[in-house]
Amino acid sequence: MAEMTIGEALRKAMVDEMRLDENVFCLGQDIGIDKGWGGAFGINQGMVEEFGHERIIDTPIAEYLMGGLCIGSALAGMRPICDVQYGDFLFNMASPIFNEAPKISYMSGGKMGVPMVLRMPVGSTGRGGQHAQSLEGFLVHTNGLKVICPSDAYDAKGLMTAAIRDDNPVVVLEHKLLYGNKGVRVEKNAVSTVCDVPDGDYVVPIGKGRIRREGTHITVVANLLMVYRVLEAANVLAEEGIEVELIDPRSLLPFDHELVYESVRKTHRLVIVHEDTLTNGWGAEVAARAAENCLYDLDAPVKRVTVPDTILPCAKNLESFLVPSVERIVQEIRSIVNL
Repeated sequence: MAEMTIGEALRKAMVDEMRLDENVFCLGQDIGIDKGWGGAFGINQGMVEEFGHERIIDTPIAEYLMGGLCIGSALAGMRPICDVQYGDFLFNMASPIFNEAPKISYMSGGKMGVPMVLRMPVGSTGRGGQHAQSLEGFLVHTNGLKVICPSDAYDAKGLMTAAIRDDNPVVVLEHKLLYGNKGVRVEKNAVSTVCDVPDGDYVVPIGKGRIRREGTHITVVANLLMVYRVLEAANVLAEEGIEVELIDPRSLLPFDHELVYESVRKTHRLVIVHEDTLTNGWGAEVAARAAENCLYDLDAPVKRVTVPDTILPCAKNLESFLVPSVERIVQEIRSIVNL
């Protein structure tokens, strides 16, 4: 076992897989500069020195090209890992990601696969409307994609390993504030995600959620940064005698709905917390499915605690007002428990 941050765990998974399989390679903007940062958030740092420029490939600022390169190389038997510098740039590669990669296996009758990984930093960090979005709502109804969102180092390594080995296109959502505080770039207000990570080979199955905290009074489903804010809120509420059960889905597509149903049948209440918007955010589907399958188990309406339907501002005070805080989560959970 070794203590790692999420950033270190992601790098470890990529390095291990590149050592095992010569078909695995990385591409992205500024990831292959000798003795450089290793990309915008330093995740590929040091990899070019080991694997060279043929497997750590710098690309132009041309996301459509990057998407096409991933698809073409995957169809040729390679396993590309693409660093999309900011998740928001997904829209610059929209056709390859939404219209091509997810459909090729289906349209070829399973004769062709597209084993590619897209790493996308997401979440609000004072960068405004074009560098701070949470993209889950755009991704989770795209059949043929898989979408994962690790919130600690153990899951980051296991899920990344699973993603690289998967024969389908996989999007990895990585919150900028969860990379950790070790490395060349440290985000202000970063959250420590250090935990023990096994040295040996392991995978975390895509599509299986995890109970991060057991409780009896209310079920809360949250991902990425919101996992940590809900854990803080749960500690506050525990002093009032309210025990929160926290589910970290880890994978948004496919989603472990059965884990949510089992918890709701025990607690009889459900709150969903995410940094995506309210309308058509990924929590809307979780709420709808819970209503369809657990209606008579619920003692209160399903509640969503989210960012309002607005563009994210650059101003830190406005951003803090919009993104769910620990205090707001406490208030919303308390209101549902007390109904």
